[in-house]
Amino acid sequence: MRILVIEDEVKLARFIERGLREEGYSVDVVADGDEGLHAAMETDYDLVVLDVMLPGRDGFQVLRGMRKAGRDTRVLMLTALDGVTDRVQGLEQGADDYLGKPFAYAEFLARVKALLRRGRERAPGRLMVADLALDRRTRQVTRGGKPVSLTVKEYAVLEYLMQRVDEVVSRTALAEHVWDEHYEPMSNTIDVTVYHLRQKVDRGFTVRLVHTIRGAGYSLRVVEAGAGVAEGEVS
Repeated sequence: MRILVIEDEVKLARFIERGLREEGYSVDVVADGDEGLHAAMETDYDLVVLDVMLPGRDGFQVLRGMRKAGRDTRVLMLTALDGVTDRVQGLEQGADDYLGKPFAYAEFLARVKALLRRGRERAPGRLMVADLALDRRTRQVTRGGKPVSLTVKEYAVLEYLMQRVDEVVSRTALAEHVWDEHYEPMSNTIDVTVYHLRQKVDRGFTVRLVHTIRGAGYSLRVVEAGAGVAEGEVS
């Protein structure tokens, strides 16, 4: 899950970023409204945490710009303004939730998780491919009924692939949805993560599920051991 934080208070932004990263989310942080709107339009985020009082465009203007352009990304607005009129204005313009400053981090995180759940209402809570199961509520993964222990990034990659069974997912798509703006395109981080994921998911099973497609990316599909995969599967 990738979250955009648009907040100009440096200490608060760093605090939010650190907390969300500890929860396993990929986080991008920008400090003004103009850059925030640009980021929200350029990248497919799962959630935007949006401060109202910003340099350049304020939070209301950023929100209006997103909604006018058809962006339906979930938005949690933050503000030191505690008036009912301000809260109503934000909600009427398309915010999904509103939290006044100062706030307890536990409440902030609870609201973030609630909005992310709402953003996936139409998606199944349990994903299954062959005997591989992923429970999105508990974040537990099993293969053949046995638990599979994954790192945060391995889980995120697997979840993304399981939502796109039989499709070829490019490295760029994984970088955009699982990593964040600090990802180094020339690194082998994605290849290494997928390698370890494959070892944990497929080792000991005759049916292989996680595949590298030469020159294209990765794919989650059911392939019996010894069978080839079209489009240049190499592992």
